[in-house]
Amino acid sequence: MNMLTFRNGIRLLLIVILFLGTITITSLGAIMNTASAQANKPTIVFVHGAFAESSSWNGVLTKLITKGYPTVAVANPLRGVKSDADYVASVLKDINGPIVLVAHSYGGSVTTNAVNGNNNVKALVYVAGFAPEEGETAAELSGRYPGSTLTPTLAPPVVLPDGGKDLYIQQSKFHAQFAADVPANDAQLMASTQRPIMEAAFNEASGTPAWKSTPSWFIYGDRDLNIPAAVHSFMANRASSKKTIIVNGASHVVMVSHPDAVAEIIEHAATAQ
Repeated sequence: MNMLTFRNGIRLLLIVILFLGTITITSLGAIMNTASAQANKPTIVFVHGAFAESSSWNGVLTKLITKGYPTVAVANPLRGVKSDADYVASVLKDINGPIVLVAHSYGGSVTTNAVNGNNNVKALVYVAGFAPEEGETAAELSGRYPGSTLTPTLAPPVVLPDGGKDLYIQQSKFHAQFAADVPANDAQLMASTQRPIMEAAFNEASGTPAWKSTPSWFIYGDRDLNIPAAVHSFMANRASSKKTIIVNGASHVVMVSHPDAVAEIIEHAATAQ
């Protein structure tokens, strides 16, 4: 090896070392920036409702995770308002820093009762969700104004060993009733994977509502056949909603059919002062 070849080899080695060092420094910087961004953002906690499950939030989750929000999608037991609220409250207690609590449908009854004085919960977002007053039930609220067609679409109850009853929506009626603005194939998957709710949960009275002390935001579709739009409007006005979005043509699962709009209002709640 002559001296020129040796020198060229040394130069090449130095270039490689500097290049690798740049990659490492750049990657470390990106990681630190991401961690810093997440540290400055509240954790968004999602609670699904009856006849749904955590994956119903996937479209919204994708958008918020991309923007650096820490997220948790809770598996709502759907056994009863108080017991479900106690479970969600236990999840909230393990989260450090500010929280935005997002709920769909019956999940709204749960989150309304789950805050329990947790000062980390800075905002409530009701996504086609119940926001009951103390003593109210989901069944009573959904029937307060005309328009709900849920009851005739329910399958015969599944009787449990303890005498309780689990409720499902008939799969053949799920698309039209629950998710009319979702593609048929997606709605069939949702129908097949739906989680049952105990019948008694719909008739269990709510406790002291968190929306009286925690700022609330509302979004719902004007073609919701589970909870009529008039009911949503009534609840949002009563809770002095900071912002209410009505999505034209949207069904009960507005978070599935319009994830952009739902993610936007959640960000609005997350960044409100």
